[in-house]
Amino acid sequence: MRKVLMILAFASASVATMAQEEPTLKHSVATNSFWSNWFIQAGANWNVWYAGGDAEHGNGLPASPFEDFRSNPGVALSLGKWFTPGMGLRVKGQGLWGRIVRASYGQKTTQPYSKGFKYWILNGQAMFNLSNMLCGYNEKRVFNVIPFAGAGIGRTMTHNLYAMDLSAGLQLQFRVAKHLAIHVEAGWNRLENDIDGGYDYYGDRGWESHTNNVYAELGLTFNLGKSTWNKVPDVDAIKANYNDAINNLKSQLDDLNNENARLQKMLRDAQNKKPEVTVMTESIRDFVTHPISVFFDLGKINVANLKDLVNVKGLAKYAVANNSKLLVIGYADSSTGTPEINARLSKERAQTVTNELIKLGVNPNNIRQDYKGGVTELGVDSPVSFDRRATVQITDEE
Repeated sequence: MRKVLMILAFASASVATMAQEEPTLKHSVATNSFWSNWFIQAGANWNVWYAGGDAEHGNGLPASPFEDFRSNPGVALSLGKWFTPGMGLRVKGQGLWGRIVRASYGQKTTQPYSKGFKYWILNGQAMFNLSNMLCGYNEKRVFNVIPFAGAGIGRTMTHNLYAMDLSAGLQLQFRVAKHLAIHVEAGWNRLENDIDGGYDYYGDRGWESHTNNVYAELGLTFNLGKSTWNKVPDVDAIKANYNDAINNLKSQLDDLNNENARLQKMLRDAQNKKPEVTVMTESIRDFVTHPISVFFDLGKINVANLKDLVNVKGLAKYAVANNSKLLVIGYADSSTGTPEINARLSKERAQTVTNELIKLGVNPNNIRQDYKGGVTELGVDSPVSFDRRATVQITDEE
């Protein structure tokens, strides 16, 4: 039994050191409200008493916790709260029946008699979830190791006396449901001699100078309300997403500005263009054989500006009237995306323009498609956005 007490004492000393260390977590968790992470524990125990003074010392009494003169069953009830995944507090009450060894002062005997008494012990205890502190918080973890230590007061109703005490122990929890766990607990209460009636004080001999209560408990733990912990938002990830969104908006704004510049240039050219002196049919022929561009946004296959389809409609009308052959070519800019992505984008952009032509009445058999992938078709002096396009033109090829 002394070995058991030494192990419990070592566990309580280790807990005091571990409480000062920074918990090692897989991720940080947010602090819950005051009303979260409460729990109630109820259990039955087998409690064993070792008296202080002459009742024990020098008598060579059996230390087995199953001796009739030492042990009795008992009950326990606790209320507590976890303030972090690794640290919590509880108030625990236990007691009802106990047995204390009795021997006359100075008597040396191996045949003691015991006396039953009624008592209760009330402790405030700090609890440390080593599983969360050492391995990181995991709400799906089934098994938790929880040492505890504290202090409190005890009272014997039989003798109407009070005694201060220190307590320590180890609890193992096995989660069986979200709000329910089975716990197994071993603990030690070191009380002043008053708890057994104040008899047989023997002087300062360590644990033998006090009355000691050792118990083993089996019970249930009920979690009240919210019993889990939320992750702290990843600020770096949020910033990265925010920057990506800003960069995307800037890219779209640049594309709009470039498109606006292109349209303004086209307007100026149209205003400054001199009247044609050639035959009208030749002007129309030059127009329809010149490639018409339809532009797209970065990474998109939908037409960026429906104004681009105005010329496509004119070309389609001409092609239907003359049963002309059309060539549609898709492009992507080579400065963004991988070759595989650009190949797919250019192919789908060509298909988008083809679909528009078919809607306008062009015979699908008169349309031939091609795609170039990522290019710098318009040269390094032109905006990158100009390469995100598809062209359509009259062709003599079959």
